[in-house]
Amino acid sequence: MPVIPLPVQLSALPEGSYRLTDASRVRFEEAALEGVAAYLGELLSVPTSPDEGDIVLTLEGDEPEGYALRASENGIRIGGGSPAGVFYGVQTLRQLVQENRTVEAVEIADAPRYAYRGAMLDVARHFFGVDDVKRYLDDIALLKLNHLHLHLTDDQGWRLQIDAWPELTGIGASTRVGGGGGGFYTKDDYREIVAYAASSFVTIVPEIDMPGHTNAALASYAELNTDGIAPEPYEGIEVGFSSLDSNKPLTYDFVRDVLTELADLTPGPYLHIGGDESLATTDADFLLFVRRAAEIAASLGKTVIGWHEMGRSRELPPGTIGHYWNFSDPREGNGEHALSFVEQGGQLIISPGDRAYLDMKYDESTELGLVWADGPTPVPDSYEWDPALIVPGVGEEHILGVEAPLWTETVTTIDEIEFMAFPRLACVAELGWSPRTDAPRHFEEIAQRLARLGGLWDALGVQYYRAPEVEWGGT
Repeated sequence: MPVIPLPVQLSALPEGSYRLTDASRVRFEEAALEGVAAYLGELLSVPTSPDEGDIVLTLEGDEPEGYALRASENGIRIGGGSPAGVFYGVQTLRQLVQENRTVEAVEIADAPRYAYRGAMLDVARHFFGVDDVKRYLDDIALLKLNHLHLHLTDDQGWRLQIDAWPELTGIGASTRVGGGGGGFYTKDDYREIVAYAASSFVTIVPEIDMPGHTNAALASYAELNTDGIAPEPYEGIEVGFSSLDSNKPLTYDFVRDVLTELADLTPGPYLHIGGDESLATTDADFLLFVRRAAEIAASLGKTVIGWHEMGRSRELPPGTIGHYWNFSDPREGNGEHALSFVEQGGQLIISPGDRAYLDMKYDESTELGLVWADGPTPVPDSYEWDPALIVPGVGEEHILGVEAPLWTETVTTIDEIEFMAFPRLACVAELGWSPRTDAPRHFEEIAQRLARLGGLWDALGVQYYRAPEVEWGGT
């Protein structure tokens, strides 16, 4: 049965199929599941009830994100270790419902490989409004992803209201790659995104990228610059030219103010503080900045995340998470920098650019995307790798999870986001959820299931790339 991510155990049963009818009802056995039941009822266009129904949702089991699903001619039962587990069972059920509104008899026992299963959306290079982010949240929920990392700031734009520094959005939010204006989230906008994500059991992971990738901030406040002169707003795509001044006391007032307001808005446990491609920062200044900025973030009660370059520091707060973004075959010492997080008691999020970056071209003819990560990334490449084999010295127990970033130098609309994300994001989602295999993965293992999922994407209006390696059906 074609389900993505592939469940831990799936067995067809020798019973008749279940058919949805006008008499079908979703019953929730615990009040905590009322929201999940309402969600499923809306998807299936059936009523919900705490008292009766042949589609039963219940809390059971010890795995918080695990679930068990059983479908037969008499009904469907989904039990989970928490409301999140039941929700993931619902996502599986969505893929099992056939066009004639039947579900084949099946028994599934399932739980995720990794605790962190994420997508990242760059809203700094091009801005995407609240409704676009909500649509992407709907898209990733189908794949049982549970984190959305928002890259909120970069050279080209600052995208979040900060009361203590209003010109960050007065000036810093006015631009984007290629020109044409920018945009930003008010605090209420951000709260709306956080709440909407939580309804799908997705945690928002906000990133303020520092000390590099900061031209939008430097253009907003001259006093943040070493020479006291604000640069012009930036609309290009080159990186590595900007830096906060690691030796100015005002820099750390700025960092504390921004992160404090962000932490107050963010109920999730993580603050991502960037740290990548700080090519205009000396080694000494970079290490000074990382130590102080990470201390500030940790003092706010958050777990710090930073791109793997931050592993150059040996003074990170306990439990700091490294985010590996380079290649699937580590080079130029980047594996060593990533390993530093583990040696200091942290874990890693794995996002190899040549495998998991959704902004890479599919092939040379793809209009959107870039090719810096060793050329185009065809869909099979996004599946045929193992997160536990990327960084030497890092084992399964050292990996918090995986993430598929989508940078938006060339991406300007939600349809383009979806086109670049799917189907590759489905492949990465399977690596984050499904059990590790002893043998190398082969794309043929998922290709047929992608074709089936494409039918659901068509029904939902999700845009996706019809990879030639998949025998897609429909139009």
